[in-house]
Amino acid sequence: MNKFYRPEVDSLRAIAVIIVIFFHSGLNIFSGGYIGVDVFLVISGYLISSLIISEVSNDTFTFISFFERRLRRLIPALFFIIIISLIFSWYLLTPSELKKFGQSIIASSFFTSNILFWRESGYFETEAELKPLLHTWSLSLEVQFYIFFSFFLFLIIKLKRKWVIAITILIFLLSLLISIWGSINKPIANFYLLPSRGWEFLIGFFLAYLNIFDQNYLSRIKNEMLCLVGLCMIIFTSFFYNGYTPYPSLYSLLPTMGTALLIIC
Repeated sequence: MNKFYRPEVDSLRAIAVIIVIFFHSGLNIFSGGYIGVDVFLVISGYLISSLIISEVSNDTFTFISFFERRLRRLIPALFFIIIISLIFSWYLLTPSELKKFGQSIIASSFFTSNILFWRESGYFETEAELKPLLHTWSLSLEVQFYIFFSFFLFLIIKLKRKWVIAITILIFLLSLLISIWGSINKPIANFYLLPSRGWEFLIGFFLAYLNIFDQNYLSRIKNEMLCLVGLCMIIFTSFFYNGYTPYPSLYSLLPTMGTALLIIC
């Protein structure tokens, strides 16, 4: 079993999945259920960073092994979903919609569907409901993060710890500023693309770095209180955010920091 496996993180994944499913089911009470994706991004940043930091520090990291394990885990489920979606789409979609669906199959297979959907329509538009593979945008985003961040960490992890943290904080702030600017000026690109989402993954990186090189010395009662606060932050945003909330932006700090509290505490 992966030494970074934590069963409570699986529970956090389950919460995120339920929130997203309720949102796409049209339950108005979960108008902000899309924040489940942000929970996933923080979790991914944490798990992948933990793995890379540990292997690079022990001189056991190789890009071939890293990407082979990622693809072996992702591709079977992805192609299963594509096949099932293809069967239903063949009978339910119009020819023009089928053409777009074919484009999304190609884009999803090469983990670039977030770029395709950015160029086609927004996540909250009615047309998006006719895109069976729309949900693969976040998978493409994750793989893009794996590629760029693995090379980045490989290059800097051997530096002094203060330089690693300083460089990463700088990138975190830059990405967050892009997100804030993009939420006003380029909302669709801001939602789908890595530059405005990278800071959410980096929250996971900071958690991983803290977990490996430092320890949480808070008392049990303090940890449990902070976990409860984190859970409330996630639930609150899933209830009270909606399609008109500028996103991602400073508003995204609430669910992502809530996720961080649940992981670290």
